[in-house]
Amino acid sequence: MEASAVVYAALMICSSAFSVCGNSVLLLVLLLNKNLRTDTWPLTCSFCLCDLALGLSVIPLGAHTSLFRPEGYPSGGAVCQASAFLFVLLQLASVHSLTWATVDKFTEICFALSYASVFTARRAWAVLAAIWGYCLLNAALPLVGFGSYAYSAGRYMCVPSFRSSCAGFNVLFLGLGILAPILAMCCLYGYIVYVAKKQARRGTFVCNEQHCFYVPANNYLRSSIVMVATVVCLLVCWLPYIVICFYESFTGRESPEPAWATWLVLFTSALNPWINSMTQTRYRTALRLSLAKLRQLWERRCKSSVSQGTATQPPSTRESCSSSVSQSTATQPPSTRESCSSSVSQSTATQPPSTRESCSSSSSSSSSSMVPPPLEPPAAPPADHTCPKTLPRVYHNPTAPEST
Repeated sequence: MEASAVVYAALMICSSAFSVCGNSVLLLVLLLNKNLRTDTWPLTCSFCLCDLALGLSVIPLGAHTSLFRPEGYPSGGAVCQASAFLFVLLQLASVHSLTWATVDKFTEICFALSYASVFTARRAWAVLAAIWGYCLLNAALPLVGFGSYAYSAGRYMCVPSFRSSCAGFNVLFLGLGILAPILAMCCLYGYIVYVAKKQARRGTFVCNEQHCFYVPANNYLRSSIVMVATVVCLLVCWLPYIVICFYESFTGRESPEPAWATWLVLFTSALNPWINSMTQTRYRTALRLSLAKLRQLWERRCKSSVSQGTATQPPSTRESCSSSVSQSTATQPPSTRESCSSSVSQSTATQPPSTRESCSSSSSSSSSSMVPPPLEPPAAPPADHTCPKTLPRVYHNPTAPEST
């Protein structure tokens, strides 16, 4: 096995992992935050789903082929034709959806007053339907004879055949399907940067329903840097692939290292969610809110599971607890039990009668009620009641002297 094939497979696996993670996070943010679901959010969702599908199907297949099947699949087989069809379809749909998302951003920034009337929900869905219709038609042309799909040993993938006999399809696929949208995005981003630079010289005021506030020049410069980085990433990832494909189509020769250019093209599926969405402030804020929501849901679920586990304790556990208590009492030494009972009886016997009576009365009253009733004063005797006179008693003192 060649070292280049191993490195290529490692890069493809990393690209697949980053693509799946990044696009899954973006989809989760879109689903959990309703404020991001504008009239044109289906365009963002479209290129996100395309990149996710590339990370789950085409990229892992390329890594598997480079490691375990470098000789490839038969060009006329179903696996080769299906993988090449998916490669062309998903790449075209991703690029065109991203282009129209850039048009939406351009209209929102440069034509803010008429934006609401230009991009409506119905028009966004119509544009999306046209994009997928064009991409399906373009990807299906080699299946009906206009162009062809074949396995490329240098790319470890089934791709459109870049022979001179298929130059017509290659010009349609590369020129109209890839190069024109990328140049359109570069022009739109360039004009947005020009407007931002013009505004940064003097700053501007941005108003909402409540008040207006001043936006400093640094905000425009930061946005310009992000847009320039987006354009650079697009050109770096796509230009080598486009140049190599045109070279092979018009010369009939295969380029020496086409695998690296193919990997750069597929790596855009991992870059798109970050450089086109997560660089925006509203998406980053929505990501933080989504993480906070998920954390709260996880904590609530953990608390509910703990409470349910305590409430649903099996009876055998409770019986074992009671039996352990009774066994500990039964296994107590007899001398200890006798000493305890004798000490209790002695303490009860040494108490005066009044104390025992008061204790018994207080215990009975406390068992009947936690709060004792208020004491009532004794009833006064009736007015006509006369106490009987008692005769004085004479006590005999034996020590006193006798009288004579």
